[in-house]
Amino acid sequence: MSMLDDLLQNGRRVSYHGPWPRAVVDSAAWISAALRLSEGQLTMLGLWGERNAVHMALLDEQADRTAVLSLEELQNGYPSIAQYHPPALRLERTLRDLTGLEPEGLPDGRPWIDHGRWDLRFPLGQHGAPVSEYSYAFLPVDGENLHQIPVGPVHAGIIEPGHFRFTANGETVIRLEERLGYVHKGIEALMAGVDLARGVQLAGRTSGDSSVAYAYAFSRAAEAALGLEVPPRAVWLRALMAELERLANHLGDIGAICNDAAFALMLAHCAVLREQVLRAAYAAFGHRLMRDRILPGGVAADLDGNAKAGLRELHAELSRKFPALVELYDNTASLQDRTVGAGTVRNELAAQYGAGGFVGRAAGRSFDTRRNLAYPPYGELTFDVPLLSDGDVNARIWIRIREVEQSLSLIEQILGQLPGGPVLSDVSPVNESREGVALVEGFRGDILAWLRLMPEGRIERCHLRDPSWFQWPLLEAAIKDNIVADFPLCNKSFNCSYSGHDL
Repeated sequence: MSMLDDLLQNGRRVSYHGPWPRAVVDSAAWISAALRLSEGQLTMLGLWGERNAVHMALLDEQADRTAVLSLEELQNGYPSIAQYHPPALRLERTLRDLTGLEPEGLPDGRPWIDHGRWDLRFPLGQHGAPVSEYSYAFLPVDGENLHQIPVGPVHAGIIEPGHFRFTANGETVIRLEERLGYVHKGIEALMAGVDLARGVQLAGRTSGDSSVAYAYAFSRAAEAALGLEVPPRAVWLRALMAELERLANHLGDIGAICNDAAFALMLAHCAVLREQVLRAAYAAFGHRLMRDRILPGGVAADLDGNAKAGLRELHAELSRKFPALVELYDNTASLQDRTVGAGTVRNELAAQYGAGGFVGRAAGRSFDTRRNLAYPPYGELTFDVPLLSDGDVNARIWIRIREVEQSLSLIEQILGQLPGGPVLSDVSPVNESREGVALVEGFRGDILAWLRLMPEGRIERCHLRDPSWFQWPLLEAAIKDNIVADFPLCNKSFNCSYSGHDL
């Protein structure tokens, strides 16, 4: 029996939740789950709330099993998970900011995304009067010859806002503390009461560089709730879009990381390849970022013969040019001197935080939703999940390089096996409340989408969880004992999403 089965059997199963089981449990089972998280027996996939309930998505990595546990009919609070399992800390601080539910025993009582600038408190709970802007107390550090360096929230160049507070001894970073939440958009509040057409639009705008992945996750969650079958051709076209998005982002990241190590030549070459991917996406699907192309029930754009030929040309071009860039990176000693050994994430931390994507796979965590919790059509495709254990900037670059190669292979396979037929099914509301959940592999890692539909088909509650929630804290650990000047390099090698984190 899976560890999750043991927890679920003590709760009340929710019959209209798909495809994972969800059970309403008591506080004892909730704490038992927290203890299993703390012992590494389970991995947290998400933690969110609503006015009188909290929900936690869990993964048993040994059994590749997933489930959602819930506490309902809450009055004021619930037992904090973070007091046992540190990765829950920021999620619980956010949950309290949004709902007003108090995590009892929370180790850090400071707000997280509510900066005292909203026009109301607890937008997803019992609304309260807003508080005036407050002074945020960063954690104290004691010691001789220490100084603090505040960076942001406004940065040079085109970059989203985030504040980084460094405590350093000379040039060596002793502690980094992040403060985020500056680009909170109220996505989850905007979702309430809208139909699926509007909901998928909002989902695709949660983090612009992951438009496809978010719409993909949202649509699969909605389809799970409704029991909706997607046409086979649409299933394969979705995967094609997801791999094109992965390609574009990985190529951009590889060049940008090298640029932060003062090797602008790699940035120039990778930028050209990324631009070719975006142009091919536009020619194939009518939008460079393929925004609003994935919908509940299928896709909004089909692939004609000319577009298919264009994607084959793109595949041939990248297959010809990319290996030379890999060799350039591997044989440039001055570049390796900056990336090897910098910003190291320990393997045990990556496992504890359930870090997805290249951050986790560069630090020994072999998890990829496309393989471990395979969804169509990936079960019919052949691909490898690259894995390294060094956990440094260099390892994160190499994971991206190998994933570019795998995405090129997947695109070739998809184009060769693409079935014919329609690309969109009709979406009909059901006469009862339904819930659905999905996990989709974006370029940063796994994206979680959970929603509850009202009987008329409108959204009652939707939660979206970006991979960055479990990666931003690891950046704080990775930069420790590095020099301040290496922070841009380490930060870019993570490339966490501000917007996806801040909702």
